[in-house]
Amino acid sequence: LPQHVCSALTPLLLLVPVIDHSRIVLRKLVSITGPIKMGAVKNLVKLLILVEVAVALAGPGVAALSMDYYGMNCPFAEYIVRNIVGEAVMGDPTLAAGLLRLHFHDCFVQGCDASVLLDSTPGSKAEKDALANKSLRGFEVIDKIKDTLEAQCPGVVTCADILALAARDAVLMVGGPYYDVPQGRRDGRRSVDTDTLTALPSPFLNASALITLFGTHGFNVQDMVALSGGHTLGVAHCPSFTPRLKFEASTLDAGFASSLAATCSKGGDSASATFDRTSTAFDGVYFKELQQRRGLLSSDQTLYESPETQRLVNMFAMNQGYFFYAFTQGMGKMGQIDLKEGDRGEVRKSCRVVNKPSW
Repeated sequence: LPQHVCSALTPLLLLVPVIDHSRIVLRKLVSITGPIKMGAVKNLVKLLILVEVAVALAGPGVAALSMDYYGMNCPFAEYIVRNIVGEAVMGDPTLAAGLLRLHFHDCFVQGCDASVLLDSTPGSKAEKDALANKSLRGFEVIDKIKDTLEAQCPGVVTCADILALAARDAVLMVGGPYYDVPQGRRDGRRSVDTDTLTALPSPFLNASALITLFGTHGFNVQDMVALSGGHTLGVAHCPSFTPRLKFEASTLDAGFASSLAATCSKGGDSASATFDRTSTAFDGVYFKELQQRRGLLSSDQTLYESPETQRLVNMFAMNQGYFFYAFTQGMGKMGQIDLKEGDRGEVRKSCRVVNKPSW
């Protein structure tokens, strides 16, 4: 190829790991040289092979996220994740809430690095065993996805990316919106239970405290309210809402309060109640429940009681499509919290343990 073509392609080779490399390289070639003659085909093939080798060598060490991150090394990664999540959620629709919550609890503690998946060790109690994470579910689904991907593409797809994709697909399976999930997150090596104490939102926070906590991660008020709408799925256990029955009667529907009291009186701390009446469907009913003062947690009902957030609750209750849009925007931001770069992260062989040192 002419020297001026090679010079023009040099910066593209540097950008290859973070852009849709093949199409851009081809477009750049054509824009510079016009239609490629048959005599140049061999040289072009050699050049593109070099480009793809550069991509493969760059691998998962690049911090920037890309929709085609695994396009060369594991092109069916998203399909594998979606297929396994689909089977799991079809068999047990309550797992949709579990997978969404796993991703949230991962990202809000140290960023989206799959630290929530690591098992405790004799010398260290991991995040998953913290009090706030005792009821997390879906670990076995993530394990199955990871095992399948390791069989297909060993050492390529990170557990952090699996969590992000699984949460999206779980929401989609139960009627929620689709949204793009760029990949390239690295897996962290640290998981300590005490990190959850201030990082995860308490069920007793008011709207102002929630706005502040979410704001530390770059979320605006609309993001916070929309992400709270993830409570349209799943349940909460009695200890997280029984104080509300005693101290917040003025913001709690009387019939709903009686029902919750009966549930907890009969079943104790292990008993649970659903966040809304369609707890296995992703919809806007959660916000309609708040309008009727049937929010399960204090941190739910405060969104309607606070002037800072009531307008958004009313808007999402009236317009489910707008809630879906705002939710996807919030999930996009959440999936990029504190990404690990280079040596700060790795591609775990098992999502439950960090890799052994290579030396």
